[in-house]
Amino acid sequence: MAVTGMPPLNPLYVFEVAARHGGFGKAAQELNVTQSAVSRQISVLESYLGVRLFHRERTGSKLTEAGEEFAAEIAEPFAKLAAASHRLVERKPNSPLKLRAYATFASRWLIPRLSNFHKRYPKIQITVSNTVKPVDFSRETVEIAIQVGNGNWPGMNAIHLFDDVIQPVASPALLKRTPLNTPADLLKHARLHSYYRRRDWADWFAAAGVDLPDDRGTVFESSNLTYQAAIEGLGVAIGQKALLGEELASGKLVALFDSVKRPLAYYLVWPMDRPESRKLQSFRDWLLDEIKNDPALR
Repeated sequence: MAVTGMPPLNPLYVFEVAARHGGFGKAAQELNVTQSAVSRQISVLESYLGVRLFHRERTGSKLTEAGEEFAAEIAEPFAKLAAASHRLVERKPNSPLKLRAYATFASRWLIPRLSNFHKRYPKIQITVSNTVKPVDFSRETVEIAIQVGNGNWPGMNAIHLFDDVIQPVASPALLKRTPLNTPADLLKHARLHSYYRRRDWADWFAAAGVDLPDDRGTVFESSNLTYQAAIEGLGVAIGQKALLGEELASGKLVALFDSVKRPLAYYLVWPMDRPESRKLQSFRDWLLDEIKNDPALR
């Protein structure tokens, strides 16, 4: 059969998802169907095109050479369709601003200040999601995000918010039991680590001129848990000063020795290829005002 028009769209979409994931299993999860349903849809597309797109093997499925070429051709059009749909939805007057932020930033800095935003812009609603992965605006229904990096993300606008400044922190009770007089004294204490910030201790000790013989210590899944462990006196943590303003001001935690500015920073980012909505502009203006007025960031 000669192909003279568009392939059937549902099998084409299923193929794009399967090709993006490199197999049927994760595609089935994204589409909320069975792997056999994914396989059947791709078989329909293969029959229409007269070309084998996937090798089916006992250990799984793998793109053929023709499948790889076809997937590369259709990836961009599907991404553009997703972006166009997102822009259309965002133009609805009552749709919320969809924000992506790290959980620690959201809980310790953003959420305590959101009431200020709602007072200033009572008609704008915000939905906040979190992940540690870099945002992908072409595939996610997110309008704006806050992430850590060097500010160089192709295809994104990026506004510097504040530097990633770190400093050891401990509870007053721990310091009362065992005073710390020099940075080297920290080697005698339990060091608390955040799983996604495992370089912090090494970077701080290097800047302090102290050799770190090992990277042992208790590891927590998030910085939130690490800071709570420090408050409870379980050890010394590396604190992100910008996110611990309340704990340091109230005395729940005490900052130790000198702070170190890492070669990274927090940025507000949004895609260049979309028009800026009023909601986005309002949030950006409010966020920059809040940062300017935060004493912990001066």
